[in-house]
Amino acid sequence: MFVDHMTTDHVLGLRDGRTLSYAEYGDRQGFPIINAHGGLACRLDVEAAAAMASERGVRLISPDRPGVGRSDPKPGRTIRDWASDVVELINALDIDRFAAMGWSLGGQYAAALACVLPARVTRVAIVAGMVPLTEPGAVEALPAIDRTYLKLSQRAPWLARQCLYATGFAAMCAPPLYGRLAARSLGAADAAVLRAQGYGTFARMSREALRQPGGVVEEYRAMVRPWGFELEDLQVPVDVWAGTEDQLLDAKWTQRLAERIPNATMHLVSGGHFLAHHHYPEIFESLKR
Repeated sequence: MFVDHMTTDHVLGLRDGRTLSYAEYGDRQGFPIINAHGGLACRLDVEAAAAMASERGVRLISPDRPGVGRSDPKPGRTIRDWASDVVELINALDIDRFAAMGWSLGGQYAAALACVLPARVTRVAIVAGMVPLTEPGAVEALPAIDRTYLKLSQRAPWLARQCLYATGFAAMCAPPLYGRLAARSLGAADAAVLRAQGYGTFARMSREALRQPGGVVEEYRAMVRPWGFELEDLQVPVDVWAGTEDQLLDAKWTQRLAERIPNATMHLVSGGHFLAHHHYPEIFESLKR
């Protein structure tokens, strides 16, 4: 095993020969929180929280999942499998106990850490999360772009890779235009977040997220596989966060998550799918309990 520290990002060599890329933000001596990034995103999706993490005494650690960003792929993986990568990461960083947070697609990955590591995970935040897509009607409730990529990833993965490559190329060649077009596909609340953080910043995150189109195809395949655990299995306290102006998430999912997860607390707050950008202080303080 080896740890290679780069300028702003880090790479960990895993026991099976793969590499895991991760970013760190905030207070190096602070309370550790593992971030599970969203879909079509990567370790950089919490970069906007760096200053807030420092102010709140949080050490925010954000790994790329296999095949995303700079992490090596792991074909056939499940949601639960990700926990084994995180175990190697926290052991390498000499972290015993930590909290976990996951945004959108990352919500179930954060939940997986609590299921696999109940003695080490103190609390979980599921932010704009999803129910298992193996359940009836769940796939049909996804945004159109995710339904399209799911279908392509299963039936024509070569075409999905080409589409993802073209999207990443657009983010690299025309960042402001890419960001503006992305904002148009969102509700007003989320478009405002993209404008505030800068279209170029969003494009840079997207470009890095799509660095490995084949790995993103595998992300979509993993989305519709059984998680490897049930929501009812979670015994760690969980906060379920949702925005009142979220136009991407099925509004019923938040209530279903809160009802099915034992010891869950629901937080319905202002904002859209990117609600965390307005509520990082509350999320971090809740996770530090």
